[in-house]
This record gives sequence, C-alpha cells and structure tokens, in this order.
Amino acid sequence: MTSIYLFAVIASFILNFFLIVPFIDFLYKKKLCRAHQETKDVFNKPTPIFDSFNKEKKGTPVGGGILLSLTTIFVFVSFILMYWLLRQKILTNYPSIASEIKIVLFTFISFSILGLFDDLNKIFFWKENGFFGLRFRHKAIIEVVLSLIISYFLYNDLKIQIINIPFFGVFNLGYFYLLFSAFVIFAFANAVNIADGLDGLASGILTFSLIGFWVVSRSILDVPISLFIAAWVGGLLAFLYFNIYPARVFLGDTGSLAFGATFAVIGLILGKAFALPIMGGVFIIEILSSTVQLFGKRFLKKKIFPVAPFHLWLQHRGWEEPKVVMRLWLISIIFVIFGLMIAFMK
Repeated sequence: MTSIYLFAVIASFILNFFLIVPFIDFLYKKKLCRAHQETKDVFNKPTPIFDSFNKEKKGTPVGGGILLSLTTIFVFVSFILMYWLLRQKILTNYPSIASEIKIVLFTFISFSILGLFDDLNKIFFWKENGFFGLRFRHKAIIEVVLSLIISYFLYNDLKIQIINIPFFGVFNLGYFYLLFSAFVIFAFANAVNIADGLDGLASGILTFSLIGFWVVSRSILDVPISLFIAAWVGGLLAFLYFNIYPARVFLGDTGSLAFGATFAVIGLILGKAFALPIMGGVFIIEILSSTVQLFGKRFLKKKIFPVAPFHLWLQHRGWEEPKVVMRLWLISIIFVIFGLMIAFMK
C-alpha cells in the first residue's frame, strides 16, 4: 500500500510543477507581489534592519500558498474518492473518518482564507481603520477563535483529551485539552508565518517535518493523514524548486498560516503532542525568539536581542541567506530524527 502514497506525492508534484509557472505569471499580472514599502512591527514601529536584508525581495510574487492549498486539497480529495470508488477500506484510529477529514480540511481552508485576506491587505494597503483593516490584534483574535473551534472538533468529534509524555505516562487533560490544543495550533500557525522570511526556509523545514509525521502516520495505519501529507509534500517539493534562493515566489500568509496550523493539527490527531514541538523545533526557536523580543519591547521598553527572529539574527551576524537556510534545514533534520525517536517511545 505504500506505493499509493508515493503515487500521491508524484501526482501532486507534477500537478504543481506544471501549474506554478503560469500561476507566478498570474500573480505578476495581478500585481500580487511584495510591496515596496517600509515594514513595521506589531507596535507600528519601523524595522530598518529587516528592510535592509529584504529590500531585494520587493516585487517578488506572494501567493504561492494559494496554489499549494488548492492543489493539495484537490489531490487529497481525489485519492480519497479513488479509495471509495475502488471500495478500499480507509483505515483510521478514530470512529469517524469523516470527522478526521473534516478537521484537517477545515483547518487548512479556514487559515488559508485568513492568510489570503492578510496578504491582500498588505499588498493593496487597505486602510487599517476598524476590524476589516486586520491589524495584528484583529488577526490574532480570529486565529484564536479558529483554533478554539478546531480544538472543539478534536475534543468532541475525535474524543481526544489525552497527551502522552514519554517516561512520564499518559495524562488526561479533560476540558483543559481545549485550551492546550488551541494554544498549540495558534502557536504553530504564527511560528511558520515568522519562519517564512528567507527563501526556502519555512517550506523546506515544513517538508522535512511532514515526512517525519508521514512515517508516524504510516506506522499507525492512519490512511487519511498519510494521504494528506503525501499530497501536501508533493506540492511543497515542486514549490521549493521555485522558492529556494533566489526565490521566484513566496508562500505568503495564505500558505504559512494554514500550513502551520494544519501541521499542528496533524501532530495532535496522530497523538504526538509531545513530539510536535521537537519535529518543528526550528519553528519553535523562531517564534520564541520573536516572542521574547516583543516581550522586551512591550514591558521592558528595550530589545532583548539586537534583532529577531532567529534567522534574522544570524543574518545580522554576517551569515549569507543561503547559508542560514541550509544550516537550519540540517538542524531541522536532526530535530525530526529526534522527534521520531520520541514519537515511538512508549
């Protein structure tokens, strides 16, 4: 049965590889590109260091996540229908296959829509007067609401309320699982979004991490998750060809928010909440460095680090962009290997 998942990877790769060039042309035509403007942080303060390292990226199309989201859903649904038409049994660890598929697709689509709105807001300079300006706090509120809805689905539909911590045992969180899973989803959505700052960084790390979770899903015979990851990874590989330095297209918030949230949901569905932050270790480093910096600015009125997030700090120390990306890829691979070791521990 492994061949069917590899076929899904190849099918998704070919579909995306042939569509991405005309899609990039479409993004140029519609001027969906990184805007030529001064970047500001969440406190509406200029970020000159960030701008100095990213000035050459201005004008590069943003929206690769739109294509990847659409093709991943198409390939995934196609293979699920193929299973159904061929009357093949779809194995899962949960009573309802439909609920598992619903949760993954709802996460993927809802966060994609939120990210698309944010991308359009940044590109076309929609006025930030009121809710539809989508300021940082507005986007955060929507993310929290979506995360809570998804957490409720996990808790109510799939009956997930436990976490397994190796060497310490299984803990039943009860209703607290709703808050725990919502926090994890919210955190990873923003972590991948933060990491999507260098050519090939977020998409490459995500590919390695998803392959790790694909190994886990195959080991517990979860067909829906295995198929979804296969369709997703195939698209990411095609996207990476055009996203590595110098990038011809970026994921944008459409992709990074949806991909981060869905990555977290997959880890939670597979019952690997403890392995999740290890598999996505570089993402955790990225968001922690940014969070600490924001804390310092907000409460201590000073910077904790010269710059944040972590990848920007490495650039600030003199590392070239490809060097930063390649080395963080290698660190990510080590994290994935370690995460797999943790995932298979009893």
